[in-house]
Amino acid sequence: MRVFMLGWEFPPFISGGLGTACYGLTKAMGNIGADIMFVLPRPVSTPFSTHVRLVSPRPGSPLASPSTEFRLDEFDHVTFRTVNAQLTDPYQTAGQHAAQQEKERQLKATVVSAEEEPAAVAARKGATGGFIGAGAVGGGAHYAGDLFSEIQRYAALAAEISRNESLDIVHAHDWMTFPAGLAVAALKGVPLIVHVHSTEFDRSGLHVNQRIYEIERRGMHGAIRIIAVSHLTKNLITHHYGVDPAKVEVVYNAIEPNGNGMDVEEYNIHKDEKIVLFLGRITMQKGPEYFLAAAKKVLEVMDNVKFVMAGSGDMIRRTIEMAAGMGIGQKVLFTGFLRGNDVEKVFKMADLYVMPSVSEPFGIAPLEAMSHDVPVIISKQSGVSEVLTHALKVDFWDINEMANKIIAVLRHPPLASTLRQHGSFEVRRLHWSDAARACLNIYEQARSAMNGK
Repeated sequence: MRVFMLGWEFPPFISGGLGTACYGLTKAMGNIGADIMFVLPRPVSTPFSTHVRLVSPRPGSPLASPSTEFRLDEFDHVTFRTVNAQLTDPYQTAGQHAAQQEKERQLKATVVSAEEEPAAVAARKGATGGFIGAGAVGGGAHYAGDLFSEIQRYAALAAEISRNESLDIVHAHDWMTFPAGLAVAALKGVPLIVHVHSTEFDRSGLHVNQRIYEIERRGMHGAIRIIAVSHLTKNLITHHYGVDPAKVEVVYNAIEPNGNGMDVEEYNIHKDEKIVLFLGRITMQKGPEYFLAAAKKVLEVMDNVKFVMAGSGDMIRRTIEMAAGMGIGQKVLFTGFLRGNDVEKVFKMADLYVMPSVSEPFGIAPLEAMSHDVPVIISKQSGVSEVLTHALKVDFWDINEMANKIIAVLRHPPLASTLRQHGSFEVRRLHWSDAARACLNIYEQARSAMNGK
């Protein structure tokens, strides 16, 4: 089966769990024989890929922007294509995206003005006065950083790539790719599957961006089938987007089997200190303020504990100030965003992992913690709580119970040992190959449903 897959991030370029999920699912689907073309909205530099060659859309295309096609040795039956659309961070709001693009534009202009003679600068300007660069469309007008325009640009480029491809299914991951999925499915006359890893209600709570909501809703209603990462997410889809529950299938995420560097000395962590880890985006959705509130209560009765907050996000400054205001700043360590070996290191250091998410569609990080033999506490408001038995669960808002459970794990080695042993065994049964087979079954259902119309 030929699958045209649309996603906005893929390792090593990740900013959240979506990239990790796309990696595991795509690899597993390729291993069981699906033929996948994965289209990404950004170039992938050669140190992170192999067998790279530049290709272009059809001659005469008004979207004559080059794309990159490459394969990775570890993937069977998978081709990756990247297009030049500026979707660099899937978790940014439209305002944050515009602000970042403006900062980058100003920086480029500053560098150019400092390094080039005025005549050279003039020669590089297009008719509209904008600099001609990677973001230029067609004749050379500078492409401003409008997130929604970039999403439409990605959709147009994806449709252009698909034009001469033979496809059976279009599989689009989350809202930024839904317009592209709709465009490609309409052009090729094949079923569209949308995969919902997170909704606007998860990311924004009560402050829903109406334009994003409408893009999500159109994508869900335009799809033949919807894949949700949990029943929690399925309920959000049916209640908030008016989708028939029979159209939504739940396919749980999994993890890659754990193979066997954040420096302990750098962070001044002593051997007799316990480490409680928060690893994730530091945003409203992930509940960092509840983690700190519980930390304060723990530190009132235990002094030999440090709380590590690994991640970045729009609440990072507020969270640092909050820790200082609580008087626990010296006990809370902020590492910034971690990837690769640093994630391995921080899990090896941790005595306990806590995920206090306010609204978590799934949550792969607890599975990663358990695969590293780290006990976990997770919020009941998470999809992963549906599949884990050997994890302690708590309402995100119940900081007293969260603190009690943290203290119990740190003070009682038999409890921690039981959670580690059973958790490690439990997580080994969650395989990406099972998720991949479930997706292939959904593809067949979608093709049958479309052919039956």
